[in-house]
Amino acid sequence: MTTANKLTILRLLMIPVMIVFIYLKSLQKSIGFLGLDINQFIFAVLFVLASFTDLLDGYIARKYNQITTFGKFLDPIADKVLVMVALLFLMMIAPDRVPLWAVMIVIIREFMVTGIRLIAVERGKVIAASPYGKIKTASTMVALILILFNDFGLPILIGNIIFWIAIAFTLISGIDYLLKNKKIILESI
Repeated sequence: MTTANKLTILRLLMIPVMIVFIYLKSLQKSIGFLGLDINQFIFAVLFVLASFTDLLDGYIARKYNQITTFGKFLDPIADKVLVMVALLFLMMIAPDRVPLWAVMIVIIREFMVTGIRLIAVERGKVIAASPYGKIKTASTMVALILILFNDFGLPILIGNIIFWIAIAFTLISGIDYLLKNKKIILESI
C-alpha cells in the first residue's frame, strides 16, 4: 500500500474519532481558549490534521507517482465525508452561521458531481477539477477552520464572508460542472 493511500485511510479513520469527541459529555467543559469546549477544540484540531493529510496525500501521490485507482476512488470520498461531518457539527452548534439549507447545497452539489463523474468513467472519460471547484474547496476549508475555532478572535464577519463565498462557489462550480458535462448526462438518458 502506498504512503498516499495510507494517509487517505488515516483521514477516514480520524472522522469517527472526531464524531466520538462531539458526544463525550465529560469533555463538554470550557478550556478558556477562544470560547471552546474541550471536545470542540479536539474536533477542530482533528479536522485541521485530517485536512492536512488531504494536502499531503495528493502531494505525495503526484511527486512519487503513487496515483492508484484505490486512491482515486477513496480520496474524494474521504474529503467529502470530512467536510460533511464538519458542516453538520457546525450546523448543530451554530445553526445561525451554518444553516441547513447551505449544508444541503453542499450535499446536493457533491452527489451531483459524483454522479456525473461515475457516468463519465463508465464512458471512459476523465473530468478534471475546475478552477471554480478549487476555489470552492479552498474557501470551504478556510471557512470551516475559522468557524470551528470561533474565528480565532477575529470579527465574526470575516468567517461569515468566507463561508458565504464557499457556498457561492459551491453553487457556481456545481452549475459549471453540470453545463460542461451536459452531453455526458444526456447520453446516459
